[in-house]
Amino acid sequence: MTADEQNWLDLTQEETLEPDLPICDPHHHLWDHPKLAAYKDSRYLLEDLLADVSCGHNVVSTVFVECSSMYRADGPDNMKPVGETEFVNGVAAMSASGTYGSGRYCAGIVGYADLSVGAGVKPVLEAHIAAGNGRFRGIRHAAGWDLDPKVNNSHTNPPASLYLDATFRKGFAQLAPLGLSFDAWLYHPQIPELTDLARAFPDTPIVLDHFGGPLGIGPYEGKREEIFEKWKDDIAELAQCPNVMAKLGGINMKVNGFDWHKLDKPPSSEELAASTGRYYHHSIEHFGADRCMFESNFPVDKVTCSYHLLWNTFKRIANGCSDAEKAELFCGSASRFYKLDV
Repeated sequence: MTADEQNWLDLTQEETLEPDLPICDPHHHLWDHPKLAAYKDSRYLLEDLLADVSCGHNVVSTVFVECSSMYRADGPDNMKPVGETEFVNGVAAMSASGTYGSGRYCAGIVGYADLSVGAGVKPVLEAHIAAGNGRFRGIRHAAGWDLDPKVNNSHTNPPASLYLDATFRKGFAQLAPLGLSFDAWLYHPQIPELTDLARAFPDTPIVLDHFGGPLGIGPYEGKREEIFEKWKDDIAELAQCPNVMAKLGGINMKVNGFDWHKLDKPPSSEELAASTGRYYHHSIEHFGADRCMFESNFPVDKVTCSYHLLWNTFKRIANGCSDAEKAELFCGSASRFYKLDV
């Protein structure tokens, strides 16, 4: 992050709300792309994560989620993503040493394997498990796809309706027998496809990332209310699948169309809660607090606000919840889903 970008984030300052509340952040990334050094957030490593989580909130643990980082340069193509797990496990070991504080960062690892190859993906999953040294928890195979070129498809370059594909499902079927979960990242028109997948595999734990990606750019710009009404129905239907949980966050990206990054200074946590709170409240209403978890999606959501301000936003949104519900939303649900001891 450049000095100018950090200066912009620093323009909005707030006191920490409920600083003692334990937090498990179940969704962040780590990466280093030297060839993209001129671009924003081309580097986000342990030191950068530490700077964010040390902002005043009580972050006790985190979960890393795949982002095509540190793949192996050599060997079979299908095994190259295992390099990411090897890299993150090293970071997790650094954190577990206690040298960087009491928090356990990257205590859980979610990697990538190409499930679209079918049952042949099993050796890759086993290699991830071995590389994770007890920390590997599951796979994310992103399916975000849209016909309009103004909407970038997911980094996995998926085809349309990936989660309905028969061969993909043969790969997906390998997860549960190995004790692995699935992170689902897609765009809002595809939520019914995830519901179909969840019903077909009721024994596989699934978590929906980023509210199912409600889009607000390209052909979806200016249609927020229309999209929200359809999104509400699709989320309510998905929530009927008991094997599915929901990550609450990741709605401050450019694709969501709120355009916070174009303001003279970052929005306050009150402004963010007022504009996006209905997505959180609807999800909690249908999934229940024990199946929902707040997530940072950092550094991607850093385009809108600081880590400190984001968790203040979550705390404002949860203001009407009981202490037991807050314990689930901020730590319990995530720790249980990802089988964390911290």
